[in-house]
Amino acid sequence: MRRFSIAVVAAVTLGTALSSVPAHAGGGNGDRGLAHCTAGTCHFDVPPGTYDVRVTLGGKAASGTSVSGETRRSLLPETAVPAGERVTRSFTVNVRTPEGEPTGPAGTPGLDLRIGGSAPALAGIEVKRARQARQIFLVGDSTVCDQPGDPYSGWGQQLPQYLREGVSVANYADSGESTVSYLGNPQLWATVRPLIRPGDPVLVQLAHNDKTTDEATYRANLETLVAGIRERGGQPVLVTPIVRRWFNPDGTLNNGTALLVNGLGVDHPAVTRSVAAARDVPLIDLTAKTKALVESLGVEGSKALYLTNEARDNTHTSVRGATAYAALVRDELVTRHLVPKGKVRVG
Repeated sequence: MRRFSIAVVAAVTLGTALSSVPAHAGGGNGDRGLAHCTAGTCHFDVPPGTYDVRVTLGGKAASGTSVSGETRRSLLPETAVPAGERVTRSFTVNVRTPEGEPTGPAGTPGLDLRIGGSAPALAGIEVKRARQARQIFLVGDSTVCDQPGDPYSGWGQQLPQYLREGVSVANYADSGESTVSYLGNPQLWATVRPLIRPGDPVLVQLAHNDKTTDEATYRANLETLVAGIRERGGQPVLVTPIVRRWFNPDGTLNNGTALLVNGLGVDHPAVTRSVAAARDVPLIDLTAKTKALVESLGVEGSKALYLTNEARDNTHTSVRGATAYAALVRDELVTRHLVPKGKVRVG
């Protein structure tokens, strides 16, 4: 899997007042925080933590602005603003080291944001330490993680754009991990578990790489993760894996390859559902939901969700596919009251 480090385009020192970066920081000359930004990138020299970001968008001409950050995380969807008007939007972002996959490179210290969109217009920006943000932890594999290189994208990488200020995503998914390796690697579960606070939802989607894991071990590993989350006061949420785009001649995905049945005959989604029921854990049946979506699009239409054309890859998702799958997760978070409805963006 390709990895890269994000280059620092602009850097500022905020001194010891790291709990707040006021909008006028950068000289007090009315720049509304834009001294932190150059060439479409804004950099804030803050330590690891959780930060609220408020952006003011708009200009003389009609504009369309989006914001991404750190390792290609989508933080704010494209927002249209009519000519001559201004709007403000806020979101909360997790800053950590490594900034992307836990076993990847450290990345750039501080918070890096990139301003994009069809006609970007950033009129102001403010960053301050979040006081009472709810954190959603993600435990998963390459279909979930913050993928370092285009055209790959995990659904966890796209989830933040659907959340408003007060809820952040701490994506600790990592490429190539199974339930066995995730529990065994000190950079993974042993690192994540101590960070979980009471009430934090922890979404677990591990299956794609459990190709040689027997059913008893797979079940026990899921139960270990659930128990560890509960011991910290977190809210475990089991997520069945996204389907592989592997069609039968009749246009369905009713086969072991598509539905994550491994070489030992272990039906990963079925075991996950069973553990969720037995341990009274909320379940997001992403296998069923992605199966329905892929089948509805058909053999040709579903190619855009995966990297079929780009890399002959029917397991990993494109930005479009990851965004669609993240929307399914968002809806389930609201339905199961894991995130208040007022804290999500729809559309």
